[in-house]
Amino acid sequence: MKIQVFPDPRQATLAAADHLAGLLLRAHNVMVAGGNTPLGLYAEIERRRLPLPDLRVFVLDEYVGAPLDDPRTCSNLLRRTVQQAWRVPADRFHSLSSLEQDALQSVVRHEKLVEELGGLDVIVLGLGPNGHLGFNEPGSLRDSSARVLDLTPESIEANRRWFNGEHAPAKGATVGLKTILGARHVVLLAFGDAKVRAVQAMVNGPQDGSCPAAYLQAHGDAKVFLDEMALREL
Repeated sequence: MKIQVFPDPRQATLAAADHLAGLLLRAHNVMVAGGNTPLGLYAEIERRRLPLPDLRVFVLDEYVGAPLDDPRTCSNLLRRTVQQAWRVPADRFHSLSSLEQDALQSVVRHEKLVEELGGLDVIVLGLGPNGHLGFNEPGSLRDSSARVLDLTPESIEANRRWFNGEHAPAKGATVGLKTILGARHVVLLAFGDAKVRAVQAMVNGPQDGSCPAAYLQAHGDAKVFLDEMALREL
């Protein structure tokens, strides 16, 4: 794990975009996270108008219990901000279902396809306030696979805020840590006060599942982009 610290999120995002752009030009399979933190990064890649016709884009995780057509699901958000914005062909974008009856089958099939295609070249991650990666909550094992799981109260409340109180998904579908950690290149962003505790656990904590992001300590090419606020207790 290599950590880079910048005065503010904007400078961190620009540096992450420089790094990610170089990776994408050589990549075939990329997995991307939803949420607010990486949106600026995706916009920077869009501005560069990279030629990416052969890229496959996979969604990292999905809320379970939100309507399929809600624009705030991870799949719909990433379809707009990554697939369409980066001009990736629509048939090379792989989404996940947010419907409870379909979510498990969807994410298991998703992870199997990644494996069949030779694994991930690049994964873009945010960092949950409790250290989760995707919806792999604390307690997740290093070799965990795709699944639907119950979320912690902290994550449920974050979901409620994301959906402006209209939905509060209590379950999430996610690829497992085995797939995430198996990516050849990892790009992770974390900014602000809300991520201080998680950053500290990711960098200094034991690799025992209590903070899933701590497993990245052993990754061969994980680049972490932080602002000074997120790092203030290290």
